[in-house]
Amino acid sequence: MTGGVAAVVVAGGRGTRVGGDVPKQYRCVGGMAVIRRTLMAFTAHPDIAAVQPVIHPDDEGRFAEAAAGLPVLPPTHGGTTRQASVHAGLEALAGRAPEIVLVHDAARPFASAGLLDRAIVAGRTGAAIPGLAVSDTVKAVDAAGLVVETLDRSRLRTVQTPQAFVYPALLAAHRKAAAAGRDDFTDDAALAEWAGMRVAVFEGEAGNVKLTTADDFRRAEAELLAALGDVRVGTGYDVHAFAETGDHVWLGGVKIPHDRGVVGHSDADVALHALVDAILGAIADGDIGVHFPPSDPQWRGASSDRFLAFAVERVKARGGRIAHVDITVVAEAPRLGPHRDAIRARVAEILGLGPDRVGLQATTSEKMGFIGRAEGLVAYATATVRLPWTAP
Repeated sequence: MTGGVAAVVVAGGRGTRVGGDVPKQYRCVGGMAVIRRTLMAFTAHPDIAAVQPVIHPDDEGRFAEAAAGLPVLPPTHGGTTRQASVHAGLEALAGRAPEIVLVHDAARPFASAGLLDRAIVAGRTGAAIPGLAVSDTVKAVDAAGLVVETLDRSRLRTVQTPQAFVYPALLAAHRKAAAAGRDDFTDDAALAEWAGMRVAVFEGEAGNVKLTTADDFRRAEAELLAALGDVRVGTGYDVHAFAETGDHVWLGGVKIPHDRGVVGHSDADVALHALVDAILGAIADGDIGVHFPPSDPQWRGASSDRFLAFAVERVKARGGRIAHVDITVVAEAPRLGPHRDAIRARVAEILGLGPDRVGLQATTSEKMGFIGRAEGLVAYATATVRLPWTAP
């Protein structure tokens, strides 16, 4: 590829102000790593041909997990400053020689497609940055905390990313700064100004916040949840008979020793099958038999975690989140007690939730009916899903 639009997403910082052991760009907000949200905004844009992540050398594993499946370029390692990291990302794009480059902070995960549209158009002028008008009165103070000047707020803008540039000019400016030993520029616009480029300002957006502190994360989480106001509850049910032979059953994605197996087309995991139906029911998207018909030989002996992962992706495709699930298994045997924690952990792993959002109960039928006669076992499931409100 030569020409076109590329993006450099800077993710090499440590994010110490937010606290904790995980750099802020790898923390989750709304059930997803911040950096993944950011990368998705750029990879989903039809006019952006290449996305170049810049990461800390210690974050290779974290990045691989967070960016799994996204069409981004292999990450390059950043430097000790943001400026050095951007320079590294620009050099990594040299072989592609894009026309326009957008430089964006990984900790700004809510940039809209409209903002990226404006950045691309503005970047063709040479250098442009998104800015917001200042609504509060701004004072300049001295070392003693005394006001020395009231600034004209009509001339002030708070600046965001993505900042947009003609790629060759920005790369040349970074190379010039490196040769001059200048590594103190806090953003690319300041470096571009120093290099003699005229920088324009285009309209930013209030939602394009940078997540810096723990309070930022709390506010972002609350806003995301408020947007998912369509709360749905789905229920599921499954039953399978015991086979005459076998040495295990699958329950909740865990292989449990037993003196008989279970009859079924796939692995006959009643807990996961019921849960899949509950999730699909919550989003009114059929049931497990619609998507994985037992008449289809490709599902013979299939692991049911594949079915559950599919249901999770169907929720994500709607812009939703699974908030909580609850499973009840009814059987005389095997006993689930020794396997309860393993089952909850496995279900949570597939769903991408914490185990505290996975309920699991086990009971018997008090020797009554086909369950009481140990002819089979049953599972019931409930799933709570949050979706964005849409017009009827």
